[in-house]
Amino acid sequence: MRTRAILLLLSLGIGGCGTANTSIYPTNGYLLPNNTLKLTPGVSVTVEEALAVGMVGAAIYLVYDPLAPNWEIEEKPLSDDTYALSLRAKSFRIGGDGEAYQIMKRRAAQLQQLRGYTGYRIVSYSEGIESGTPFTHRVGEGTIRLVRNEVRGLR
Repeated sequence: MRTRAILLLLSLGIGGCGTANTSIYPTNGYLLPNNTLKLTPGVSVTVEEALAVGMVGAAIYLVYDPLAPNWEIEEKPLSDDTYALSLRAKSFRIGGDGEAYQIMKRRAAQLQQLRGYTGYRIVSYSEGIESGTPFTHRVGEGTIRLVRNEVRGLR
């Protein structure tokens, strides 16, 4: 999705380059007309201002992408009943810093149901911050083991 948006912006920018039929373009040498857009009777903006706002909005959307999930999960089976989970938060988000453990437990419960086990155990878990250039990311890592029919004694 992000790659398509970048390619669209690049193609729009490149579209103004090169040689073409000059009768389409204004004779003053500018690609954009020197007009204003009247939004209301008292408010108007120039075409240049509207284009600048649109480009800034598109850039913010590409970086922040509010529809993308806050966490990426990488899952690696270690055996038939044991899995290593690695979680990584996206660079720009609002909140969600304490969600890694909950997300790991949710994925463990999903694996338990998908594989037909009766429960799971969290063997190990750690959280931290991964330094990177230019941004840092919150990360979480854990190992879970799926279990079948455990008998618990009363104490």
